[in-house]
Order: sequence, then C-alpha cells, then structure tokens
Amino acid sequence: MKIHEYQAKQLLASYGAPIPLGDVADTPAEVLKVWNRIGKGRVAVKAQIHAGGRGKGGGIKLAETEDEVLSSAKKIIGMNLVTHQTGPEGIKVRKVLVEEALEVKSEFYAGITLDRSSRSPVLMVSKFGGMEIEEVAAREPDSIVKMKIHPLSGLFQFQARELGYRLGLIGKPLQSAVRIFTAISKLFVEKDASLIEINPLFHLKDDRIVAGDAKIGFDDSALYKHEDIEALRDEFEEEPAEREARKANLSYVKLDGNIGCMVNGAGLAMATLDILKHFGGTPANFLDIGGGAKRERVKDALKIILTDKNVKAIFINIFGGIVRCDEVAHGVISAKKELGISVPITIRLTGTNEKEGRSMLESEGFATGVSLDEAAQKAVRSAA
Repeated sequence: MKIHEYQAKQLLASYGAPIPLGDVADTPAEVLKVWNRIGKGRVAVKAQIHAGGRGKGGGIKLAETEDEVLSSAKKIIGMNLVTHQTGPEGIKVRKVLVEEALEVKSEFYAGITLDRSSRSPVLMVSKFGGMEIEEVAAREPDSIVKMKIHPLSGLFQFQARELGYRLGLIGKPLQSAVRIFTAISKLFVEKDASLIEINPLFHLKDDRIVAGDAKIGFDDSALYKHEDIEALRDEFEEEPAEREARKANLSYVKLDGNIGCMVNGAGLAMATLDILKHFGGTPANFLDIGGGAKRERVKDALKIILTDKNVKAIFINIFGGIVRCDEVAHGVISAKKELGISVPITIRLTGTNEKEGRSMLESEGFATGVSLDEAAQKAVRSAA
C-alpha cells in the first residue's frame, strides 16, 4: 500500500526525523490559510498523488506572494496530472502539500528496501539526490553506499555514522543524518514497510538535514497489524478494479495486455503470465483467487477481469488441490451465463476431478487444454 508524501512526512516526524514546516490542503482557501500559518514566506505547493515526476508534470510550484500562492493552488488542485509513472490518463489532484521553501546547499538520496538475497533490509545512500535511483545506479553505481540492517537489532549507531561519513558529512549535519537514518530504519521494521525513500534529502545552508520528499510503501499482508497505517489508504488513488478485488479478498494487479488471467496460487499465476508472454500474448492482469476457488469467488474474479475494456480473451488456469476442478467448472459456466460474457474463455484444469470438470466445460463450448502450453497457445490465438 502506498501513502501520500504528506502522510509519509508525518510518519517520519513521529519517529524523530526533521521535515519542512507545512500542512496539507484541498482547496485554494485552505492553501492560503496554511501559507499564513507557516509565516507567509516562500513556499512549495506540491500535488499529492501516488506517482513520481510531479515537478516535470507541473504539479509542484514555488510561490511567495498571496497572489502566487492562490494562483498555484488553483492550477494544481483539480488538475489531471500526467507523469512518467501515471500513464497518459494521469491522476486527478485532490490535495496539495504546502510547505516552506528551504535554502538548500546540496541534495542526497536515502532509501530502505528489502534485500532478498541477504534476507534483510538494506539502507542505501547516495550523493546524487533528486534523481531516480535507477538512473544513479546506471550512471554512477559506485556512488550508492549500502548498509544491511539486522531485522532484530536494527541499525547500529556506527552504521548510521558510516553512511553519513560516506556522504561527506561531519559535525552537526552528521548528527542530523544519523537521526534520520536511525528513524527510517526503525520505521521500516516496526511498521512493516516495503520501501522508504527520501529523495531528495536536503542539506540546508544552515547545516540542518531535512527530508525534502518522502515516499513510503507498506506490505499489504501486514496491514492487519497496523490499523493506523491502514487508515492512511486513499482509495481515490487505487485502480477501481484493484479496490474491488481487495474488498473481495482477491489478489489483483492490472497490467497492460488483452488476455485476462484467473489463476489459483501466486506462483502458478506468475508462471501463467510468463507462458502467455512466451507464446506472444500480453496478460491484462495478475489475479490470484487463492486455494479455495469456489463458485462465488470465480464469479467475483470474472467480474473484476471484465471491468478492463482491453480484455479480448480470458485464460483460466486452475490446479485442483484443495478445490475440485468440477466445482470450478460449475462456477465458470454459471458465471458466463449470469454475466453474459462474450469474450472467448480458455480453461486449463488439472488435479482433483479434472476430467469431469473438463468434460462439463467442453459440453458448454469452452476451449480447454490438458497441458499448460496447449491451453496458453489457445488463449493467445483467441485474443488475436
């Protein structure tokens, strides 16, 4: 789950990390109130959407006078902001963060994610702040300094100081950086985050170190432990189909292809996407309905798949371990009739009662396949 920049900064502040003075607003009048409250100085008005590249898309503006602040607010609030991460359709801006514009000496990068090879969080810093970390890695890989964090002991002070030294910091700036590195590592572990990025991390002319931007993502599977984090969810920022899938307790991610996929099991789902690509198809989604693929669950999944107007065919790949294949077949047949599905459906069933299920489907005119290769090729051809 993603959260907005202003929410991420509030979380950072609660863990002791310094952030710029500011607040969120959803109307030009509220923006003006925030500007007055923080001292009527030079401010940044920043669109709050779950995507990067806001500045290049016109979603961040500097303002100093009352007229400039109001003008910036009116331009950004309600705009359809298009960035390299939103796609051509863009995202409507409903809120802005108004915060003091700071005198910056230099910009750094700091981020934490999970290093699966070492099975531990890793904190990364770089002198090249304000850039995408992928660009830095490609251009200056040696500029990225990594430090593994023990998942139980956390980040040690000597590790935090080492990272600060590697950024060229000493004295007061080093102490500030140590506080920030310690804060984000503690936040990452305690709140089950999947990503924390501060980019840029500002080194100010008065030698303070402050989070200029903040991005935090959380492990959806751990949200049941963190009601305070779950409460930060902004459903306006989610794909409608993904929102409906979450309510139905289905794992769904929208993709860019035209073959809707319904599979039981995340590993099998990934293999299904791979095999479709191998045979020249383009998956429209990842959808894992879980082990108990009962009739209502199958119907709910098909409803969600069909909300994507790009879907020209559906591929269902079910392993009947816990669930019986004939039960799935019943669900598919009844769902097609009830929902009036017109796009072609190809189904591969393997496991408990697979022959019975396949026979039922074929009698209703469905395309089936015994092997994954056979079924995937049929699905690709049906979408052509």
